[in-house]
Amino acid sequence: MERRAEAPPPQGLDFTVENVEKALHQLYYDPNIENKNLAQKWLMQAQVSPQAWHFSWLLLHMDKVPEIQYFGASALHIKISRYWNDIPADQYESLKSQLFTHITRFASGSKIVLTRLCVALASLALSMMPEAWPCAVADMVRMFQAEDSNVDGRARCLALLELLTVLPEEFQTSRLPQYRKGQVRSVLAQECGSVFPLLEQLLQQQDSPGFIKQKVLKCFSSWVQLEIPLMDCENLIQAAFTSLQDPELFDTAVEAVVNAISQPDAQRYVNTLLKLIPPVLGLQEQLRQAVQSGDMETSHGICRIAVALGENHSRALLDQVEHWQSFLALVNMIMFCTGIPGHYPVNETTSSLTLTFWYTLQDDILSFEPDKQAVYQQVYRPVYFQLVDVLLHKAQFPSDEEYGFWSSDEKEQFRIYRVDISDTLMYVYEMLGAELLSSLYDKLGRLLTNTEQPSTWQHTEALLYGFQSIAETIDVNYSDVVPGLIGLIPRISISNVQLADTVMFTIGSLSEWLADHPVMINNVLPLVLQALGNPELSISSVSTLKKICRECKYDLPPYAANIVAVSQEVLMKQIHKTSQCMWLMQALGFLLSALQVEEILKNLHSLITPYIQQLEKLADETPNPSNRLAIIHILGLLSNLFTTLDISHHDDDHESTEVKKLPVQQGPNPVVVVLQQVFQLIQKVLSKWLNDAQVVESVCAIFEKSVKTLLDDFAPMVPQLCEMLGQMYSTIPQVSAIELTRQLVHIFAHEPAHFPPIKALFLLVTSVTLTLFQQGPRDHPDIVDSFMQLLAQLNIEFLHLFPWKLKTKHSPLVLGSHHPQGSALLCRQLQLPPPCWAEASMGCLVLLLQSPLGNRQIRALSGCFPTHVAALWSGNRLSWLPCPWASGRKPLPSGAGSCQGLALSNVLVMASGSGKCHIASCPSSLSGWWQFLCRSRWLSGAWGQFVLAWQGPWAGTWAGTCVTAVAVGRQGQCYAVCVYTPAQCAPQPPIALKGEALMSLMYSVSLSEMCSLPTYSQGGSVVRRGLAELLSALFL
Repeated sequence: MERRAEAPPPQGLDFTVENVEKALHQLYYDPNIENKNLAQKWLMQAQVSPQAWHFSWLLLHMDKVPEIQYFGASALHIKISRYWNDIPADQYESLKSQLFTHITRFASGSKIVLTRLCVALASLALSMMPEAWPCAVADMVRMFQAEDSNVDGRARCLALLELLTVLPEEFQTSRLPQYRKGQVRSVLAQECGSVFPLLEQLLQQQDSPGFIKQKVLKCFSSWVQLEIPLMDCENLIQAAFTSLQDPELFDTAVEAVVNAISQPDAQRYVNTLLKLIPPVLGLQEQLRQAVQSGDMETSHGICRIAVALGENHSRALLDQVEHWQSFLALVNMIMFCTGIPGHYPVNETTSSLTLTFWYTLQDDILSFEPDKQAVYQQVYRPVYFQLVDVLLHKAQFPSDEEYGFWSSDEKEQFRIYRVDISDTLMYVYEMLGAELLSSLYDKLGRLLTNTEQPSTWQHTEALLYGFQSIAETIDVNYSDVVPGLIGLIPRISISNVQLADTVMFTIGSLSEWLADHPVMINNVLPLVLQALGNPELSISSVSTLKKICRECKYDLPPYAANIVAVSQEVLMKQIHKTSQCMWLMQALGFLLSALQVEEILKNLHSLITPYIQQLEKLADETPNPSNRLAIIHILGLLSNLFTTLDISHHDDDHESTEVKKLPVQQGPNPVVVVLQQVFQLIQKVLSKWLNDAQVVESVCAIFEKSVKTLLDDFAPMVPQLCEMLGQMYSTIPQVSAIELTRQLVHIFAHEPAHFPPIKALFLLVTSVTLTLFQQGPRDHPDIVDSFMQLLAQLNIEFLHLFPWKLKTKHSPLVLGSHHPQGSALLCRQLQLPPPCWAEASMGCLVLLLQSPLGNRQIRALSGCFPTHVAALWSGNRLSWLPCPWASGRKPLPSGAGSCQGLALSNVLVMASGSGKCHIASCPSSLSGWWQFLCRSRWLSGAWGQFVLAWQGPWAGTWAGTCVTAVAVGRQGQCYAVCVYTPAQCAPQPPIALKGEALMSLMYSVSLSEMCSLPTYSQGGSVVRRGLAELLSALFL
């Protein structure tokens, strides 16, 4: 068959049958992985080549091996699905006929080749229907039902079923345009009338073999995903229920039923849904037998069917009040599945399927109007109380002996399963309210006070876990059972790690309640401090102490000495992992924040002196890996302590009277006192470890976290810290130093007293960074990113305060809002058009970075800069930007709106039109600009101005994005459009326009003149097409 060529033939071997076979042999059998990769690459080129139309059919000869035949069939599918528009219409029938012939031939041959040929014919049918092939499915059925003496009838039946199965699947993955997808979906839904009777007949025939019925069920499962009306599927669904009794067909039948009743559109057919409840309930005996015999596959499949019906259609079935008993029976069946015997995931994997159903049912019940809701509450509240018992039973740990044989993966799955149960209990509380807590408390009380029948620790742990699940997310401060629970906890005999963990987490979940009832703290605090010494309870005990210290810190001074002593002991013994040690220091920071300054300093010195002494010793040693880790650990402990130690209570929203009675702290902040005392030691550590980024990061973290916590109280440290940062960054530039500089700028640059050292630090960091960029910024992407964030901070708040003194290789420049001549000089050096010469600081910032950054690193700026400008716009901080732009023919309209619009468009010109760096190589950047312009509603002002920069293959993308922006802003006004193209071959400023035609667009230049403009890009035709769409949106 003759076909138009899609692409010129690639270099190397010709795409012939012989060469394809050699390449396939190399791909499958050559042991050299490099040769395999080369063969695969060549074969992929062969599949899309024009020659594929020729060699594909030859590769399908019956004397070829299946691997070669499969490649031929795959090549045909690719040509049909991806290059349909290149097939002449007069050859559709010939192609269809050849595919039918080969499918018939392979009906008794290789199954994988048959499937691939069916996929190719399915793709052909989808592309032809409905115009070129109006009754495609009916024709397929008719052609395969026709008698053919050369092919066995059963083989033809299997081939037809395979074709009908892959047709909907190919539709789901096809590349059809959206409008075509809807059209084809509608046609396929109508064609089910040709498919379903055939499937019903094959399922009902007594002599149909099992593999035929299995294929029928797979075909039905594929078709129902086309949103076929549920009532049209009723007969086949009933037949699928019958097939569930056949073990050979069970899995396939389950999949078919679940797919059919899970379709979103199925809820419209309530009568059909009601008819499905009896057959689902009829599976209960089969379910019980499967559970008794340990048949996990069968119980899992039946549970899937019950949950699919209940979860997807609970609201529709609840609405059928007259059928409430049948739906309640279905709910009870799902309850049985939730409580299926055995431990998840070792003995069963079914119960987890049901948890989402219980949330859905509760949510649907609570969505009814109050009167109707009350009726359903009366029916389903007992069900949910039963559910709580079932869930807590399923959450119980197995015996210690059994649990010891579980693999680590099984233990992790069980942990996740318990988290899911915890979430479900939280939702159940929405249905049952405070009565649920009372029920749990009564059961726990009876359990702990019954001396005649001692319970297992698993039962106690599960009840506590239920309390914890609710208290973690629900406000229990007004519950009348929590005091009793706090009183019961000390009576629990803790003989197991899992039980002890849950006790700790339960206490932690009640920390806010303890803050409102401080008299109860002494009931549980000793348990927590005792657990701190147990490494197996590390996470639970430390996190619980941290919660108590955070929430109850104003009530903890009487216990402070004991808490500090116990914590210091466990820290020195190093029984906890690093992360838990950091949490513990944070807990101590919360605790110390509520003490008097003298007490804070006393405890601080007691707590950190051993670490300071150890750090002094390490600072004198020669750097090596072991002392490196020790230094990082000590610095981490200090930074985490200072993260939460805040005597000014900046982040405290506590409203209790105890806070108000705290005396105002006088004198320097204790954290500042300690930092000043250890400052020289930290400098000494830095002097030896400045080359180690992690050590430097740990040092900076101490000051950064202190700055964030103390805010203005950190002021005494600013001068010496700025000096140290400058020395650090000048020696070895590192990201952590920039991040700390950014925090200092953010908090202290507004203060006149601290402005000089911060300004000096900023200028030093900028100078060093730009020098580094000139040497090769691509080697320092992390510094590029952090420096951009620092400049973004300046853009938003402080840019007008900084005159920049920077050097380029041509001449020194002074750039700032007060120095437009520096901007003009830089624009000349970067070959920008004259209208951009007198821009303000923000524009200069963009231009300043382009030259040293180069092509790749500028993307970090170009991708995020629209966001920063958007922040400026929303904060009304653009008023200081001048607007010098003027047209070569007539002055543009004036006014506040145009002033801001001009300033923005000039910045956009700078961000897109640099002659050397080519921000234009990042289309996502310009897309970000258009989105910003739409969000800022600039286009809805008196006038607008678009700047479209393009280069190479991205032109069409940008033009299309422009059209989107125009559509948003189009209100009947006329917009000026300026198009800049980087001059790739000319030294003059990059304006490739036909005279001033484009600049005059706002005065109605004709569309035809615009489309005839010359372009200097490889994608010229794409650009012209995109511009035509843009101008159509503007003027038509």
